[in-house]
Amino acid sequence: MAAAGSAGPEPMPSYAQLVQRGWGSALAAARGCADCGWGLARRGLAEHAHLAPPELLLLALGALGWTVLRSAATSRLFRPLAKRCRLQPRDAAKMPESAWKFLFYLGAWSYSTYLLFGTDYPFFHDPPSVFYDWKTGMAVPRDIAVAYLLQGSFYGHSIYATLYLDAWRKDSVVMLVHHVVTLVLIVSSYAFRYHKVGILVLFLHDISDVQLEFTKLNVYFKSRGGAHHRLHALAADLGCLSFCLSWFWFRLYWFPLKVLYATSYCSLRSVPDIPFYFFFNVLLLLLTLMNLYWFLYIVAFAAKVLTGQVRELKDVREYDTAEAPSPKPRKAEKPLRNGLVKDKRF
Repeated sequence: MAAAGSAGPEPMPSYAQLVQRGWGSALAAARGCADCGWGLARRGLAEHAHLAPPELLLLALGALGWTVLRSAATSRLFRPLAKRCRLQPRDAAKMPESAWKFLFYLGAWSYSTYLLFGTDYPFFHDPPSVFYDWKTGMAVPRDIAVAYLLQGSFYGHSIYATLYLDAWRKDSVVMLVHHVVTLVLIVSSYAFRYHKVGILVLFLHDISDVQLEFTKLNVYFKSRGGAHHRLHALAADLGCLSFCLSWFWFRLYWFPLKVLYATSYCSLRSVPDIPFYFFFNVLLLLLTLMNLYWFLYIVAFAAKVLTGQVRELKDVREYDTAEAPSPKPRKAEKPLRNGLVKDKRF
């Protein structure tokens, strides 16, 4: 295995270098794989995957816990707060979901920020280092394991929430695929001990969700009590601008040039026979494509603002009242069925 070089972190590549080196490494790996297939996959799982049944049980219990906590927070905190602040009926119905996601993503992103910048982990400034000392079955540091448990269980809950708690949106199918891909990446990267790059992926994605939910909350609160509140309107405008910029910078610039470069190119330099190379890179590439898909919504919204078609902030992924499909009957949170909004998002 390669060790960290004495010359310092490797400079971040350009998009052209990412495509050239990543694609070249993938082709070379494919040509050099003489026994690729289900047999190799089964051996790889048996030899390199380390995931105990108690860990899976803890993940499932965590997902259940998030669902119970969301229900309690909605009924005892978010709905009473919306009523006390005299939000408009439509905004009062949307607010609990955004408040729930804002609190989670703020806490999750703060913790991953602490791991990357408040400890000795060099993963952000030197992404190739995530593979320098990789070995099968290596111990996962407790602070990273905590982040994995919280995030993995939350995405397990999010799959259920997309299907049964949140209103259906234009991108809900893509959202569901996103949650499944994210959960598979979290569980499998933990099992194969790719947890270092996993923390980097979570950090680069969660910040956009913090800003999105912050913006939506201020949109809901700017008309509370039947009056216009300038502070909330200003915060919503600034949050929207920050969200658009951070989406591109974190998900479409840093993510491919830090994460995809490390996983597609640097990983083979450090560990020539790294297991499940194509599996993880295909999932990460799919995540990148979904980020591009949602970026189209952002561009569409910006275009409408610049051309005067939109005078106030709104989520262009939502169905208009006339075109909204009839939701399936759901037992959970039934009183809010006509107002809940699915938000997007690791």
